[in-house]
Amino acid sequence: MRPDAEVFLCRLAREFRPRVEQSADELLQVVRGELPALSEHEDLAALALEEGVSHVSTFLDVLEGRLDVAEVEAPEVALEVGLQLARRGVSISDSLRAYRLGHLSLLQQLQEEAARLSDDWELISAATVKLVSTAFEYVDRASEQIAAVYQKERDLLLRRRLILANEAGKRIGTTLDTARTAEELAEVGTDGFADVVTVDLFCSVLHEESRRPAQDAPGLRRIAQQPVLDDFPVSVAGADGVFTYPTGSEQARALATGQALLRHMPATDVPEWQEAPGLTPVPDVGSLLLLPLRARGTTLGLTQFFRRRPTPPFDEDDLLLAQEIADRAAVFIDNARRYTHERDTALTLQRSLLPRGTVRQSAVEAASRYLPSGTHTGVGGDWYDVIPLSGARVALVVGDVVGHGIHAAATMGRLRTAVRAFADIDLMPDELLTHLDDVVIRLGREEERQDGETSATCLYAVYDPVSRLCSLAGAGHPLPAVAQPSSTGGDGPASWSVDFPDVAVGPPLGLGGFPFETAQFELAEGSLLVLFTDGLVARSGHDVDSLSAVLRDGLGHGSDSPEEVCDRLLAALLPTGPADDVALLVARTRALDRDHVAALDLPSDPAAVSRARRFTSDRLAAWGLEELSFSTELVVSELVTNAIRYGRSPVQLRLILQDTLTCEVSDASSTAPHMRRARTFDEGGRGLLLVAQFAGRWGARYHREGKVIWAEQTLPSGSR
Repeated sequence: MRPDAEVFLCRLAREFRPRVEQSADELLQVVRGELPALSEHEDLAALALEEGVSHVSTFLDVLEGRLDVAEVEAPEVALEVGLQLARRGVSISDSLRAYRLGHLSLLQQLQEEAARLSDDWELISAATVKLVSTAFEYVDRASEQIAAVYQKERDLLLRRRLILANEAGKRIGTTLDTARTAEELAEVGTDGFADVVTVDLFCSVLHEESRRPAQDAPGLRRIAQQPVLDDFPVSVAGADGVFTYPTGSEQARALATGQALLRHMPATDVPEWQEAPGLTPVPDVGSLLLLPLRARGTTLGLTQFFRRRPTPPFDEDDLLLAQEIADRAAVFIDNARRYTHERDTALTLQRSLLPRGTVRQSAVEAASRYLPSGTHTGVGGDWYDVIPLSGARVALVVGDVVGHGIHAAATMGRLRTAVRAFADIDLMPDELLTHLDDVVIRLGREEERQDGETSATCLYAVYDPVSRLCSLAGAGHPLPAVAQPSSTGGDGPASWSVDFPDVAVGPPLGLGGFPFETAQFELAEGSLLVLFTDGLVARSGHDVDSLSAVLRDGLGHGSDSPEEVCDRLLAALLPTGPADDVALLVARTRALDRDHVAALDLPSDPAAVSRARRFTSDRLAAWGLEELSFSTELVVSELVTNAIRYGRSPVQLRLILQDTLTCEVSDASSTAPHMRRARTFDEGGRGLLLVAQFAGRWGARYHREGKVIWAEQTLPSGSR
């Protein structure tokens, strides 16, 4: 190379330096013309111009100072531009091509300036060779540094996205609550990814199908928004929070098509989404992602990710990541929706099958509670019942079907109906559980369940206020707690003892082939009988001794009503809610006044019928029920006659006055009476038909020593 060529290049650099800014602007225009995609990043325009000025100045320094290109560092502003392009998702090939186009344009400008400074073409040719060689060395050197910065930033972004995707898998869907899952999506989305995230769900997803706007479009509700900023409060559309996006808006199209959308917005742009009535627009939005929430072919709603200026806008890689997060959240939201729907259905079914009020009876004062499970296990098959029986008695029942969900609730309803049917024929507790065991076995065979056998537990107790005896049998169920007042030596309040009856509990229902036993024990008037399912103690993990202590504390105030006792026990044993379904039944026993019971032993002699009629007439007169004398004497006459004719001694007549008047005739025979329609010339067969006409209810119950035929009559209005 000619020695004067380097001198000429130094002169060329000095002469060109006043035009540095003009040259940088021309370079930028060339790059924008060749790569229009780069012009979308308008927020980088000033930085790009500064980069051009730095590159031109640095290259002129190399020429003028005859510097070694290998020791020249790329300008800091050039590295910053490479960093920003990496954050915006601009490909490395586009970045390097833009860099080379800019330097090619600079070479052309320098060649034109060289032609203006000299007409010695040999000198210009020699200088051009040196100029091009130096330029390519500079481009390669600077490109390596910029590419290294670019790749480092892309690797960092990739790691952040992988971390975010992993965090989304851990943090989204931790519960089966729809609203909480939407909140988790918003929280994950704003954790170093988006500035603002909103989640809108259709009312149908929230089981609010009836709450729709006036128009035909399905209504949405804003379920989650993160963060809540001073200039972007939580949006509330309308008085009930339900809104729709305008027809033709980008949100409406995204919901209709199910396609995600990435949008970059110039500062002057007012997007259509801001026109949704009642919604507060996000200020200073630079870019947004519209992501329909779809799961199992159903659109559940829409989530929007916003980045505000000056945060770098979203790119295509961000869109893919956000779609992955939204799709995962949509599946969890749909799971929560399905679970909520099934739980609500099962809970509605179960509550419809449970007693809706306290049955009027005089044997006990009862209170009950049913608490559904607070966990994802779903509604179980716990139930309770209070069943009035003949002879002023009452049956107290608590049971639990194994499993959860609609099947458990339906099985519970069938078993409760069966218990009522068996109780109506006055079976002993052990006999009732034996029949109920057969029912469970038959249900299991009919259903042929694939997820296990049908099984249940049950506790059946019968309390007689006349004798104050409680007959009890259990099938795999927790024993009840019995609180009775104990005697005191002074005028102070009576203390209460809490015990668990020593009863042999049989196996759960559904196993078959095992016997059940009935235990009897006497209860003092005013005692508390507490029946419950295992959900009451399952979460607290108490054993029998510790449970007894807790129940003793809860039942320590014997004068409290059963309602207050229920509340106290639930507060003591389940302070944070049940982990499993809980059925609780508390009954305070009553004793029937001896003046309201009259009994007469009768011999097996037809002449005793008249004596029974006189006894009945005298007792009704004493009770002020002369109005019922004729019908009651007729009923007593027929029942006593049947007992003497077809039964065995001993025969007893018993009259019980409570809310109704009950006539009972017992004998030692186990023969069953049957009502039939007598033919015209039959001499008998009309007795029980007459009894059924005068009595409101009648029936028979059996015990170890024989049977009892009973009939109930409604008391006249105004009588006690």
